[in-house]
Amino acid sequence: MKTDLQKVLSISGEQGLFTYISQARTGMIAESLLTKKRSVFGHTAKVSSLSDIAIYTEEGEMPLKEVFEKMKAHLGEDFAPDAKAQQKVLVNFFAEVVPGYDSERFYPSHMKKVVQWYNILKEYASLDFVDDESEQAQEDSKEE
Repeated sequence: MKTDLQKVLSISGEQGLFTYISQARTGMIAESLLTKKRSVFGHTAKVSSLSDIAIYTEEGEMPLKEVFEKMKAHLGEDFAPDAKAQQKVLVNFFAEVVPGYDSERFYPSHMKKVVQWYNILKEYASLDFVDDESEQAQEDSKEE
């Protein structure tokens, strides 16, 4: 099954990633990819969809989906370096995977998040992502 990065969420103050389930009266319902536990997050929760996140490169911004695809091509079936790895390991890894990343604005703390998210998706979801075009076609057919 393909992963829809629009429905995969990072919630500030919470461990791991979540899948959007539905809207609730007091906010939204999301399910943890790690524990499969559902929780309600209020309107004040800082929620980011992984499809809205990009990293800075010398040419502009690279969507996280492209970064994940480059990581997958580089790593094959292996996991990314651990988020707790030494800073040098993460910097060298991203220098290989995304050689044009902007070292002035893409910090090691960001690298830790990206490798952590990659490993969570690899283990608990899929690194095969929904295409934007096919997703749009599905939405259009539902509206008709």
